Amino acid sequence: MIPSPYLSHLECSATGERLAADRPWNLSPAGAPILVRHDLEKVAATLTKQALAARPADMWRWRELLPLPDGMEPVSLGEITTPLVTLDNWAGANVVVKDEGRLPTGTFKARGLALAVTLAKAFGATRLAMPTAGNAGAAMAAYAARAGMEAFVFAPADAPPVTLAEIAFQGARLTLVDGIISDCGRVVGDGTEHMDWFDLSTLKEPYRIEGKKTMGLELAEQMAWNLPDVIFYPTGGGTGLIGMWKAFDELKTMGWIDGPLPRMVAVQSTRCGPIVKAFDEGADHVAEAWAPVETTLHGVRVPKPIGDRLIMDAIYASDGFAVAVDDDEAEAVRAQATATDGLHLGPEGAACALAWRMSVEAGRIDRAERAVLFNCGSGLKSPMPNVVGQGIDPDAEMDWETFRA
Repeated sequence: MIPSPYLSHLECSATGERLAADRPWNLSPAGAPILVRHDLEKVAATLTKQALAARPADMWRWRELLPLPDGMEPVSLGEITTPLVTLDNWAGANVVVKDEGRLPTGTFKARGLALAVTLAKAFGATRLAMPTAGNAGAAMAAYAARAGMEAFVFAPADAPPVTLAEIAFQGARLTLVDGIISDCGRVVGDGTEHMDWFDLSTLKEPYRIEGKKTMGLELAEQMAWNLPDVIFYPTGGGTGLIGMWKAFDELKTMGWIDGPLPRMVAVQSTRCGPIVKAFDEGADHVAEAWAPVETTLHGVRVPKPIGDRLIMDAIYASDGFAVAVDDDEAEAVRAQATATDGLHLGPEGAACALAWRMSVEAGRIDRAERAVLFNCGSGLKSPMPNVVGQGIDPDAEMDWETFRA
């Protein structure tokens, strides 16, 4: 495998130790997540905004800023540039949703797993494993199938049924665990020696974060290189939040953006909010795993993210904050926003919408500020109320007044 000519090195996020990029890694020797470092001066001298604009509107148009092996075609299912959609009726024109539900497998997880599976294949892996709250496992199953690789997925038994069915339907070996995602992660770790699989857990390899950072790269281009004032992001493992902040830093270093960067807001649940607790305490990491974990927002159900220090770094460096929302209130907002604007938010996207409203009411942001909310998955992947329509006899005389009520 010939590394990308624009890749400089890999780096331990805790110690700064440089690591070779020509071999597969999970965590660094210090037990910390590993970050990819690019030769940004070389990228800036090679890639122009005009050349970028002429490329197909997919995540691979950012090839110079991705660690793709030289000459290798990615494992792809058609990862489009996702649209920005306003919530005019619910929130006004200053609130825009980046709708990641348009990606393959219906969630933003496609970005990270497309790149992670591509690199795992490049390094010769044939068997992959991961713990999941649901959507990441579905994405890994799809890309592993595309790549002709074995996939083993461990998910909580109470994960959304449609996602569990999706994982199995795409050919992965699905195992249900009586616990939460951290329990699933422990099983994956314990099985590595016995099963010889490559662990694609969140931030336990360097490349998912690189795929996720394309959300930030896309957002910058879509907003004409003039970033929003604030970004609300549902935060479980935090890969997307970390990745976007990395993307903005890279673009600024290249001279493609200037001015203040967005405040990054981590959105969690009152029933699982370790990052919110750490922020409220002024801490730089999560001291203790959240317990008990009772949230129904599966995407944020992570009691102690392995990338907690990187998440906190992004929040503090951006002058952002962390906010917890009530699950039931988020579900109510999901119904309201979907009915008023026709954009079917997933539960985590609705949590971001609720967090925006709460933050405006609390004076943490101004309603006039440009805000981007991340809807990380299609609402169709999550349970909906069982609503039954009005029944009629088509041969009976219609009382049309009943339809006006």
